[in-house]
Amino acid sequence: MSTTGSRRPAQVSAARRRTVIDALRRGAVPESGLDLLATGLDRFETALDAELDAVASGGAVFKAVRGEYGSGKTFFTRWLGERAKRRNFAVAEIQISENETPLHKLETVYRRLTERLTTPSFPPSALRPVVDAWFYALEEDALAAGATEEELPEEVEKLLVARLVEVSRHAPSFATALRGYRTALAEGDEATAAAVLAWLGGQPHVAAAVRRSAGVRGDLDHFGALGFLQGLLTVLRDSGHSGLFVVLDEVETLQRVRSDARDKALNALRQLIDEVHSGRFPGLYLVITGTPAFYDGQQGVQRLAPLAQRLATDFTTDPRFDNPRAVQIRLPGFSQDSLIGLGITIRDLYADAAEAPGRVKTVVDDAYVSDLARAVGGALGGKVGVAPRLFLKKLVGDVLDRVDQFDDFDPRRHYRLTVASSELTDIERNLAASGTGGPASADDFDLEL
Repeated sequence: MSTTGSRRPAQVSAARRRTVIDALRRGAVPESGLDLLATGLDRFETALDAELDAVASGGAVFKAVRGEYGSGKTFFTRWLGERAKRRNFAVAEIQISENETPLHKLETVYRRLTERLTTPSFPPSALRPVVDAWFYALEEDALAAGATEEELPEEVEKLLVARLVEVSRHAPSFATALRGYRTALAEGDEATAAAVLAWLGGQPHVAAAVRRSAGVRGDLDHFGALGFLQGLLTVLRDSGHSGLFVVLDEVETLQRVRSDARDKALNALRQLIDEVHSGRFPGLYLVITGTPAFYDGQQGVQRLAPLAQRLATDFTTDPRFDNPRAVQIRLPGFSQDSLIGLGITIRDLYADAAEAPGRVKTVVDDAYVSDLARAVGGALGGKVGVAPRLFLKKLVGDVLDRVDQFDDFDPRRHYRLTVASSELTDIERNLAASGTGGPASADDFDLEL
């Protein structure tokens, strides 16, 4: 995400600004408002927007994002998710982990998807609003076709069968559960309706009596999950959404699981890619993120030759000439200049809502932002690429907040950078203690005034 400038909108709402600043103060990637920070991503925009448009027209896309820790993979996928939402996509971001969401158990991945499903109008979980909107759309279509109020239930049932005919070939229980949900609502049985919808969302341990009342059996399994995903895409499309944007984040964690689970997970990923390319999931934009070691190492993608072939991308040329249309794209990460540029962007965004914007920009001028960026990078063994999270956290929480609240606070005189081990991630902690020739600690690195 290297850049020297920002295309931040001239007018930013207080709510969007607060969302971004609050997240940075916590050392987190903002959930929204990422266009305010999106610097250096313009080279991807044309190709990715074209892919989103293709998916909205009934296509499907798989994309792999590679980058070292701190290169902005989570930021990038959330930024792209925001662009998808502006096109009326539903969005779900899923963290892959051995214990919580193992990739080789697609039923668990589907469950996390429905739990974290969000739309431009509804926060997670948006599954129920989406299903309700779908039934409303069926009713409207039936009435538009001339159905009377008495005929409406029967006509809606006909439309349900017709819309899900392809889905029912692979997962007939998806349509059955939708009928059970509608029946429970019609009878005023909210508890049963909610339980049936939970089962439809892949939740385990739904009461047997509820499943019997809806005409379904057992829990969702690995293969049924693909059919349910297909059904969810149909429901989203018919309820007015352009498609579904799904992120499988931190897939590199597969390298740390048992070899048998890793092999199953890699094969599941290969299966997902093949299903996307086969046309089974119209309206799906699927993204995975991982480190170069995951894509290139023998404990990752290279362990399964068919998967390696599907993800093979030439990165031997200058990064300036990377093809953003390729199946795999790389994020080069931050340089010292781009880190400083991002800090200045944040400083200006903060100042716009400060009590004394001019004072904030004067006290925390470009030179100070540059010095702080170098100091944070030095505290992490000179690894600028992993510094953005900590740098922005320090800039907002330790410097800008104090300048805004205390008229006599001068960071050049009253602030000395400190980095406690407890506020570092494992990777940042390892770099801080790596002895790469930089300062032994943050206290050993003086800001140049």
